[in-house]
Amino acid sequence: MEVTPELIRHLERLSRIQLTPEEEARMQEDLGRILGYFEKISALDTDGLEEMARPVPLENRMRADEARESLAQAEALSVAVEAEDGFFKVPRVIE
Repeated sequence: MEVTPELIRHLERLSRIQLTPEEEARMQEDLGRILGYFEKISALDTDGLEEMARPVPLENRMRADEARESLAQAEALSVAVEAEDGFFKVPRVIE
């Protein structure tokens, strides 16, 4: 895909940004380079290759669950700025 000045201006309008002429030129060059990399990747022959989700195996390292005593409700609420009916009361964040 050819990255033209018209394409850059179109992308500016879509993203609602305004670039200087110098930034437009740099964006055209950078985007052209990025798309060139994708073209190289697309041209690779991947027939016969096994799909791979990650280059290295992923292992979850988990510890065993242990039942322990937790903080009592009254103790937890004792540090609250404001509490009501056994719950922390906080300022409304959604109008």
